[in-house]
Amino acid sequence: MAEEASMSLADDELVITAAIVGAEVTRAQNPHVPYSAEEIATEAARCADAGAAVIHLHVREPDGTPTQSAAAFQAAIEAIRARCDVVIQVSTGGAVGMDVEERLGGLACAPEMATLNCGSTNFGDAVFVNAVPDVRQIARRIAQIGATPELEVYEVGHLDLAMSLLDEGVVASHAWLQFVLGVPGAAGARESVLRFMISELGRPLHWSVAAVGRHQLPMAALACELGGHPRVGLEDNLFLRRGVLAEGSAPLVERAAELARERGRQVVSAGHLRGVLTAP
Repeated sequence: MAEEASMSLADDELVITAAIVGAEVTRAQNPHVPYSAEEIATEAARCADAGAAVIHLHVREPDGTPTQSAAAFQAAIEAIRARCDVVIQVSTGGAVGMDVEERLGGLACAPEMATLNCGSTNFGDAVFVNAVPDVRQIARRIAQIGATPELEVYEVGHLDLAMSLLDEGVVASHAWLQFVLGVPGAAGARESVLRFMISELGRPLHWSVAAVGRHQLPMAALACELGGHPRVGLEDNLFLRRGVLAEGSAPLVERAAELARERGRQVVSAGHLRGVLTAP
């Protein structure tokens, strides 16, 4: 198909990622957080219909406890693939406090993408630990399965390490990069911060923004304006607007698609994106 032969994204093309589960949010905070494989697949299909090309995937135990087990990932991935066509991006971050080996369960399930957290950071009252040797180990594991890494950058120092990994060939040159902004204790979700981070890239890279809480949609709009791509969903933000809980991640995807179109960007499909990810 011509769509699958695309070598790169045009400047006006835009990829929406939906982060539909997360590891920290619960149904006590928003009753629409999916836990089971079927619930996750249903929400993934809704998000695909709304315009998401990528599903950023965490998984849960039946009671909502976060897990990184390969079996839970496999169940969710099979259920998603039975419902819709999306690029599945597994988390290797898991939940704060998990050890590195535990966090890598999703890599056993042949995902097309996987996240690579590029350093330790404050995470609210906790610390999300990513020692540099562990980052390199995870990068090698992602490369071994042939998945496209998405480099997660919470701080400027993370960006320096990400650039080093690219320079050294530890991660492929077609890797994606994501600025994670607004996590309490880490880099703020401000236009000045994003513009500075972009200015430090020093090379052409596809990049996206995942912003937390009330910053999610404003920063998604800014990403659309500046040539990047937005990540939205209940993992990072529970509300569609002030005081109104989002009824799943799909309404947030719909809003991101509207923001993109308002700014002259064309939302692309998973098939189109897949051609970019698999291009030599």
